[in-house]
Amino acid sequence: MTTSGSTSQVTPSFASYVQARRPVLMRTARSLTSDPNDAEDLLQTALTKTYVAWDRIADHRAVDGYVRRTLVNTRTSQWRKRRVDEYVTGELPEPEPLPVADPAEQQAVRDAMWQAVMRLPARQRAMVVLRYYEDLSEVRTAEVLGVSVGTVKSAVSRALTKLRGDLSLAAVITPAGSESAVARQQPMAA
Repeated sequence: MTTSGSTSQVTPSFASYVQARRPVLMRTARSLTSDPNDAEDLLQTALTKTYVAWDRIADHRAVDGYVRRTLVNTRTSQWRKRRVDEYVTGELPEPEPLPVADPAEQQAVRDAMWQAVMRLPARQRAMVVLRYYEDLSEVRTAEVLGVSVGTVKSAVSRALTKLRGDLSLAAVITPAGSESAVARQQPMAA
């Protein structure tokens, strides 16, 4: 608007600014938070701060930048103030204890497993013991026995097949047709 040779700028009202720029500002708020409700709250807070400072803003052409900076600062402040809610209860929320296997059952499975291993041929027994009881790698087992890694792999594979087919071991591990928790912990599942 020009008046007597000089230019003067008309200051827009806060309400007209918000009405014109709200969709753009909402997109900015949405980019700062994933929840649409949080974005709405964030924008409302930033606009409230802008309203309070409206008369102090010298250049109203730069209000978008002011509001964007207020959005970012407000969101950063929210992140810093974020707290974890703790609730006092009469009982501690402890998880259910895991079922503990019967020690007698565990010992019976160990004894049956060892008896089945003892029924293996000496070479297979040595490889199974080194691999699963001593927890050596295939390479290290091959080095200790002076054989190739392929020999260890094939011999251990045949030994495990024999152990899986051992009926006396199967009777202890799978009583009444269902595998016990102790059986699932054995080194046979290689």
